[in-house]
Amino acid sequence: MLTLINANRMVPVIGPIGLDYVAGSARQAGIDVELLDLALVEEAAEAIKEHFSAHQPELVGISFRNVDDCFWPSADWFVPELKRTIEAVKSLTDAPVVLGGVGFSIFGGAILEYTGADFGIRGDGEAAVISLIHQLRGAREFTEVPGLLWRQGGEIRSNAPAWPSPISLPTARDFVDNPAYFNRGGQCGLETKRGCNRRCIYCADPLAKGTTLRLRDPREVAEEAESLLAQGIDVLHLCDSEFNIPRGHAMAVCEEFNRRSLGDHLRWYAYLSPAPFDEKLAAAMARAGCVGIDFTGDSACPSMLRAYRQQHTKYDLACAVALCRSNGTAVMIDLLLGGPGETVQTAKETIEFIKKINPDCAGAALGVRIYPNTAMEEIVARQLSEGEYAGLRRKYDGAIDLLKPTFYISPGLGENPAQVVRDLIGGDQRFFEPALETDLERSDAGPDNYNYNQNLPLIEAIGKGARGAYWDILRRLRNA
Repeated sequence: MLTLINANRMVPVIGPIGLDYVAGSARQAGIDVELLDLALVEEAAEAIKEHFSAHQPELVGISFRNVDDCFWPSADWFVPELKRTIEAVKSLTDAPVVLGGVGFSIFGGAILEYTGADFGIRGDGEAAVISLIHQLRGAREFTEVPGLLWRQGGEIRSNAPAWPSPISLPTARDFVDNPAYFNRGGQCGLETKRGCNRRCIYCADPLAKGTTLRLRDPREVAEEAESLLAQGIDVLHLCDSEFNIPRGHAMAVCEEFNRRSLGDHLRWYAYLSPAPFDEKLAAAMARAGCVGIDFTGDSACPSMLRAYRQQHTKYDLACAVALCRSNGTAVMIDLLLGGPGETVQTAKETIEFIKKINPDCAGAALGVRIYPNTAMEEIVARQLSEGEYAGLRRKYDGAIDLLKPTFYISPGLGENPAQVVRDLIGGDQRFFEPALETDLERSDAGPDNYNYNQNLPLIEAIGKGARGAYWDILRRLRNA
């Protein structure tokens, strides 16, 4: 038997779709599966005791989605809690523990070393978990398990991840209590593909999901949407890093949704790149039920777009907003301020342009979370070798440890960059402003608070029936 544990206790709760897919695949392979969902219990320690008093599995799989809240200045770090969870599990069962999920895949060996877990799986977990169970039952040839990390001879060994292409995933979505997540989290997720072939300097998605675009059959995606709809879930958020890349696959998904008239019953949100995006795709998405788009804008300053290695222009942003307006689609632009080379002038250029093109809202995130094996790590390492420390922001002492929340904010924004950005925004209610380092009481903030973790106004709105992407719920709260 396999016990799967959702260790993500951030609220509002986010449904663990990876566990749904892994569980469905394991069941298809004839493996009995039980779920321990720590996101839906009051006392995690008591739930762990109750589960393992009733079940003694041969393997425990723990999904680890978020290493931290990826937000400066809160910088909440979740790895110590994961370690405590593993210690509690190991005190109650002799079954080995394997870690997986996006958060684990980014850091791999560092998390395995820190937490004391027996195994880890980087990348897709569906086939890997089945393979690991077969090896534990048989020859224990761990080199045969894709993406596996394990200890041997005092060292951590690792296999190349599995990046199947195309991908096919179970569509039933009946292992996780998705209706509970819908009621308490306001939305449920769905993947139409995995992987990212872009080279943005800061992004960890290629580390967790691969550097090639691995597509699902649009018919399979629509079947999954229908399975969720049958459970009473009529608001979805597509988990693709950029739904419109490649554009042809996005169109095919919309066409399949439209063939089944899903747009009459479902509302859904997606992340998109500002390009490629045109009238035909915008209209197809709207007909298919898309009600909100969050564009990865980063900046509207050409020099900063080049610094981030973005492939769109500020004029692509303007066109994207106009297309959303003409199709009745709510539009959000996510900015990333403070990257290498950012100055007061470049930030001003971005904010003034965003005001001009008039999206429904814009997130003025400040600070780049530095992930290992990204270009951002190389840039910061080079600066550190030259004795430059001014751009680093962290809450821990000692040597730089990227497993812990570590951020970069360009010194060109001055000693108080958050205040600089807030002054440039000038109280414009379309913007979610960055938090000041002197104001960490997120629970007291209103809908201006852009950190979703422990966001009480957001949680209360969902409890009263609000549904949708969190930026859209907060936008509606502002306008109420």
